Amino acid sequence: MQQLRRWRTRGADTDDADATGPTDKPTGDSLRVVPLGGLGEIGKNMMALEYGDDIVVIDAGVMFPEEDMPGVDLVLPDISYLLERKERVRAILITHGHEDHTGALPYVIQRMNVPVYAPRLAHGLIHVKLREHRMVRQTELHEIEPGEPLQLGALNVEFFRVCHSIPDAMGLIIRTGLGPVVHTGDFKMDHTPVDGVPTDFARLARLAEEGVFLLLSDSTYAEIPGYTPSETVVSDALDRIIGDAPGRVMVATFASLISRVQQVIDAASKHGRRVAVAGRSMVDNVAMATKMGYLKAPDGVLVRLSDTKDLPPDRVVLVTTGSQGEPTSALSRISKGQHPEIKVTAGDTIVVSATPIPGNEVGVSKTIDNLVRQGAQVLHSRNALVHVHGHAAQEELKLMLRLVQPRYFVPVHGEYRHLAAHAELARTLGVVSREDAFVLEDGDVLELTEEGGAIIDRFPCGHIFVTGKRLRDPRSRVFEERQRLSRGGVVVVVAAIDSQGRVLSRKPEIVSSGVIEGKQRAQVLAQAMETVVAALRTEEEATEGWDTVSARVKERLGSFLYNETGQRPTIHAVAVEV
Repeated sequence: MQQLRRWRTRGADTDDADATGPTDKPTGDSLRVVPLGGLGEIGKNMMALEYGDDIVVIDAGVMFPEEDMPGVDLVLPDISYLLERKERVRAILITHGHEDHTGALPYVIQRMNVPVYAPRLAHGLIHVKLREHRMVRQTELHEIEPGEPLQLGALNVEFFRVCHSIPDAMGLIIRTGLGPVVHTGDFKMDHTPVDGVPTDFARLARLAEEGVFLLLSDSTYAEIPGYTPSETVVSDALDRIIGDAPGRVMVATFASLISRVQQVIDAASKHGRRVAVAGRSMVDNVAMATKMGYLKAPDGVLVRLSDTKDLPPDRVVLVTTGSQGEPTSALSRISKGQHPEIKVTAGDTIVVSATPIPGNEVGVSKTIDNLVRQGAQVLHSRNALVHVHGHAAQEELKLMLRLVQPRYFVPVHGEYRHLAAHAELARTLGVVSREDAFVLEDGDVLELTEEGGAIIDRFPCGHIFVTGKRLRDPRSRVFEERQRLSRGGVVVVVAAIDSQGRVLSRKPEIVSSGVIEGKQRAQVLAQAMETVVAALRTEEEATEGWDTVSARVKERLGSFLYNETGQRPTIHAVAVEV
């Protein structure tokens, strides 16, 4: 085994142990399946397929931070496995334009600049993202059409149409010497999609006649019986809501959910309303989608946000970001009264057209509560049919399995229970045998041959955090300190010393945050002061260095505060020379 480097990039702050994993190529005529994200979790989808000398990567997504990730903006997949083999990585293939499939691209490309192939709308959304990161010129980004052959080393790739909650969603056909591999991408069986383009069942049926070696299929809603409703259900609901609303309507959704924006425009136009967009990412994506023809609005329907101020409320619809309760999003700022241009007024109807991603439920609930407090009527997935999932439920998953009839099956995209439910579905149908359906997690290395398959190894494959402009490993000391601060607060002791290093006779200063409150505060701080003074004034004071004195202050003050409050705050002792 060769040592794997953890993902380090310019500005990354890591202090973690080396990871290990297989560095040899697949042996004989075999295919390796290596999930780097999206298996055992929701989001940051990324999968590597290895055949001979060639590796292709499917998607490069992000995940939203959870509550125990203080100060984290985004969560990325760890690409250490790929960095050790980057001379064999031929391309990154993007199935569609959602953030959980494209959001990590700017960070991945900084470390591994390989060609990126994406459907037309995803290409446009990625271009917007790369422009924000000032990376357009250094990225080899290609637009690909369904059915167009793409040769990547020994692998031949073809994209095919699927239905999802965004136009131009694709699945992948990757031809190997063992037979075709089908990756569905995110999909559902919608016979009345918003963009009018159905899943290409005919292509899949023809492929099944050849014999599909491996199927990788979306598992996000594998626990849900029946079928996922069509997007037309949401169109009808939005039409009624916008038509009946007595005042202004705001619709919050994902910035990349272009089809939902089209549904809002259609309903607003029908009822004589103007549509304005709020949220930087939403503004950029709507402008791009309009320019490319994916959004169509009658003249005068799409207006600037500032133009809505002169319109009656019952003639206005706003489309915003913030459906996941993101703290800096437009809807979150509106809910807190912090948006510079939009204030909630009585009579507003606000539609949250999304289902909370696991981990975001608290943020979404707080946003809704804040909006209701200000007099708005809020409609969301639990009290109105304002959102349908873009993922197949059980009957649709069965149809895909029966249509493709694969030799091997690997469920992808979902938490572990979703993957397990999907694998059991395939076994129950009898499409694959029990030993030929594999439930993987990030970091597993599955090797498949004509004779059989097995997980041959596992390597550490966790998260990489984006904080501001830096990348950090979760085991960084920075996050240990942040978590400690969130649990126990902070106390800072400032002591004045003279030029000889002796502590002066005047009392030090103590500043605390998140430790003591109320009537107890003054008394505890006074006793803390006595503890600090006693620690500073010792017979050895004149000969001791500040490091020794500082350690003694932190030890004694820490013991005192734990006895008084039951907390273990972070304590900093600072010397100021006077």
